[in-house]
Amino acid sequence: MKFVLYTHSLVSDWNHGNAHFLRGILVELEARGHQTVALEPEDGWSRANLLADQGQEALGQFGRQFPNLTVRTYGPGFDHAAAVEDASVVIVHEWTDPGLVAQLGSLRRGGGRFTLLFHDTHHRAVSDEGAIGDLALADYDAVLAFGETLRQRYERRGWGRQVFTWHEAADIRLFQPHPEIQPSEDLVWIGNWGDGERERELAEFLIEPASKLGLSGAVHGVRYPDKALEVLRRSPLAYRGWIANALVPMVFARHRMTMHVPRRPYVQALPGIPTIRMFEALACGIPLVSAPWDDAENLFRTGQDYLRAADGAEMAERLRTLRDDRAFAAEIARNGLETIRQRHTCAHRVDELLAILALRGTARVQEGLAAREAAE
Repeated sequence: MKFVLYTHSLVSDWNHGNAHFLRGILVELEARGHQTVALEPEDGWSRANLLADQGQEALGQFGRQFPNLTVRTYGPGFDHAAAVEDASVVIVHEWTDPGLVAQLGSLRRGGGRFTLLFHDTHHRAVSDEGAIGDLALADYDAVLAFGETLRQRYERRGWGRQVFTWHEAADIRLFQPHPEIQPSEDLVWIGNWGDGERERELAEFLIEPASKLGLSGAVHGVRYPDKALEVLRRSPLAYRGWIANALVPMVFARHRMTMHVPRRPYVQALPGIPTIRMFEALACGIPLVSAPWDDAENLFRTGQDYLRAADGAEMAERLRTLRDDRAFAAEIARNGLETIRQRHTCAHRVDELLAILALRGTARVQEGLAAREAAE
């Protein structure tokens, strides 16, 4: 089948974590013999910022790291009708321009044979409800929400015909342990400052415990304001800026532990939704401690796959334990890796996607699924 994905960006992961997951999904679909095309705006915010921050070379890295993925850009005058005419499945991400969201729905209503799915991986459904409520989703065959609490919100508000939970996951072709690399530093945290949704949490759970314990290590990410950079300069952690996601497994391998610091809107209003980094870190076999987070859907085994800290003092104790008890740290890492491989890979999510398509897919999709089943 042919899958067309409308994304904010596949090429750029600058402050755009959803690109990680979508790359893995398309790689998995291609490996199963499907055709994929990603469409992204030529002037997208993430793409433009990556170019300004890192230069053309950073954009070029994508093609070398993902040579089998096809990406096309669109701007004014682009023929979207032609782009989706022969598609079996069209997936439209939540960051897509509302006018284009409506246009694609109109094409589906007007006789498009593709299955049209809307994909939400953000907290705007609670933090900017009007923006989601105003989207024209009536003609979409289904909505994919990246957490059960988000799915329930869509259902309560009557957004979309049918809503399915479709969590993010790790691309284990890329995110895997590197036992040949010996850790040389204690702690790494990889995450963006964003709009300050976790400013207080980063101080309490990252900077203060690292300073108290004198942990060596690094912070990677973008959009850190000057005041945050000044605080980091006074800590034992080095700020190392943007890092291409494909290089993250090697960075994890050079550190003994990492942490999960969710954004406040997810903790307070959308429990059960971890950041993509939690999936990716556990897939790399690095011990992880999480700031307060309610694993409402039991995605992981708390205390076995990762450790949880209720406050900054407890975070310091958890990090001290992982630093000093190497056998225990190795056990936590093994458990987390096991859970990812059993439940949370991009292959698992493609299986889930195909099951959703079996329920909601158009005749073109049903024909494609039947042909695939017959061939197998």
